[in-house]
Order: sequence, then structure tokens, then C-alpha cells
Amino acid sequence: MRAVILAAGKSTRTYPLTLTRPKCLLKIGNKTILEHNLEQLAGLVNEAVIVIGYKYGEIKKLGRKFRDIKLTYIEQKEQLGTGHALLQAEKLIKGRFIVLMGDDLYGRDSIKRCLKHKYCLLADKSNNPSKFAVLKVKGNRIMDILEKPAKASSDLVNCGLYVLDQKIFAHLKKLRKSPRGEYEITDAIKSLAREARINYELARGTWHPVAYSWDMLNVNEHGLKRIKRSIRGKIERNATIKGSVIIGKNTLVKNGAYIEGPAIIGDNCIIGPNCYIRNSCIGENCRIGNSVEVKSCILMENVNVGHLSYLGDSIIGSSVNIGAGTITANLRHDGDTVKSIINTLIYPGRKIWPDKATLPGEIVKKDLM
Repeated sequence: MRAVILAAGKSTRTYPLTLTRPKCLLKIGNKTILEHNLEQLAGLVNEAVIVIGYKYGEIKKLGRKFRDIKLTYIEQKEQLGTGHALLQAEKLIKGRFIVLMGDDLYGRDSIKRCLKHKYCLLADKSNNPSKFAVLKVKGNRIMDILEKPAKASSDLVNCGLYVLDQKIFAHLKKLRKSPRGEYEITDAIKSLAREARINYELARGTWHPVAYSWDMLNVNEHGLKRIKRSIRGKIERNATIKGSVIIGKNTLVKNGAYIEGPAIIGDNCIIGPNCYIRNSCIGENCRIGNSVEVKSCILMENVNVGHLSYLGDSIIGSSVNIGAGTITANLRHDGDTVKSIINTLIYPGRKIWPDKATLPGEIVKKDLM
């Protein structure tokens, strides 16, 4: 059994994080989205064909094998949509196979249940179905897929995971471009559904879409609830480790540090002294300084946070230096919803592009690009 992972696209909705890496390599729980999905596929497939495009060299660094899964890469030279991406893998496919999007997270249980059917689509219920492709079903059979309708007739949405066979390629070759100028895999699925039964299975909370960067915080919080305590680093005498906490090898937690689980701290970090970390993931080679508080954050690798700083509900990209006394506010003064507007950071929802810096005392009101 093979899986095809569609990971060629360029995600502008997760800028600036994806200016320097493909979306599938964003880290949640100190693992890339791609690694999360390969873990779920382990034991179910013997090969994963990864369709690559945008910054594909970074994806290839994963190598030729992940556990017992052979990794094969094929380039989509023009990003012309998910249907066109899948068509690139045709020559490598025989028999039934699994398709999944490279930028969402899927659960092993969902994949196994889908594999019980000849053809299957993974679905989930949404409180805001118009953000997704809405499904029209009859019993357990897919009848139609409506892409982001203004008014949804159902709360059942497409998760972008399919069990198919070689017949899908004939339908892909007949596709015309959608209104947004792409060849859509959902149009081929609809065409196949007119001549064959396509069942659906419910994800039951095991599908986590990552459309925008802030979706990573919700997924991260969900994943942290399942971790088990593991301490591999050095903890000084007067540091406190409470609850489910993972601390990587060669990491030093200094006196006065208080780490309240769930939390993950990677390898080769220096934490403290006198800092407070909770409900967060901190990547490898990070430095958390004196009297720093980190709450509900994702810090990628090689981040330095200077003393007397507070980071709340924030995502910090790799190799970022947070100067002493920095505060990222996570509540608006008027109590309204925090919003992020491109071209209009550190105020709530603002973003800082790679290779940008702030001056001492600067109030960052707009994205720094």
C-alpha cells in the first residue's frame, strides 16, 4: 500500500512562517506536520510518494526512509492545484492508495477506518462549514462536494484524505480549471462518485486543519494533552517540573525555573533561571532567560528570549532573537476578537518577516515586512 502526500503548494496564509520553509515543515509539538502524518501512516503503508514543489529541497532533507516507510519524491513544477499534483504521481501508483494533504494533521484511527472501503473520503462536522468543501451525502455515500458555499446545506465537510485506486487518474486527466484557476482533486472525486460508490468515514476529532498560522496554537494545545512525562536533560536542585513535561537531552533547567505541564522542551536548551513556562512547545537549541514567562506558545528552533520578557499565545519562528523586556500582548484592551491584517506586530496579531528587527522602545503597530 502506498500513500501520496500532496506537499507542493506555497502557503501565503501562513506567512511569514512559510517564507522560509514549506507549510508541511512547520513544527507542532516539536515535530513537523509531515513527520506527524508519516507517524500515523507507519505500519499501514510501505511507501509514501511526496509531491513537492515550493522549497522542495527542505522536504528532501527528510531522506529516503521514515521508520519502515520508503520515501519517494516527485516534483510538481507548476503549482496548478491538488488535482494536477496527484496526477504527477500516476506512474508510481498501482492498485489502491491513500491520498492526504501535506499541511493538515490526520489520525491513525481515521486512516484505518477509511481503508476498510474500496473508495473512501474522510469527513468531519464543522460549526463553520462554509470555510471548507461541504459534502452532500445519501446514507454513507458521497453524492456531491460543494467548494466553500455561501450557504452550507450540511455541517459535513471534506478533510482532504481519500482512499482511491488507479481509476481516479482518468478523471484527473479530464479536469478543467476551477474558477480560481486550478485543477481540483474534489472535481475528480465528484466525477468518480457518479460511476462508483464512495463512502465516507467521520474523523471524530482526529483531523486538524492548519489554514492559518494561529491554527497551529489550537492543534498544539490538543497535542500537548496526550504527552507523557520524559526528563532527559539536567534539572538543577531548586527548579520545579510539574505534570506532563518532556525535556530533551543536553537541556539545562536552572534554579528557580517553574515548568508546568503540559509542555515540551527540545534538546540542547538553556532554561532560566527564575522563569515560568506552561502549555508551550520550545524547540531545540533555545535559550529562555531570567524571569521570562512563556504561556501557550510555539517556539521553533534556535530562539533566544531575553530576560524579563512575556510571550503569550504566540508563534516564534526559527532563529529569532527576542530582546529583553519584550511583551507580546494576547488580549485586546476593548475585549474584542484579536485580528490579524496583512500589511497593517508587539500588538495582537501582528507579524514580523524574516531578517527584520525592532528598535529599542519601538511600538510595533504594523506587520514588519
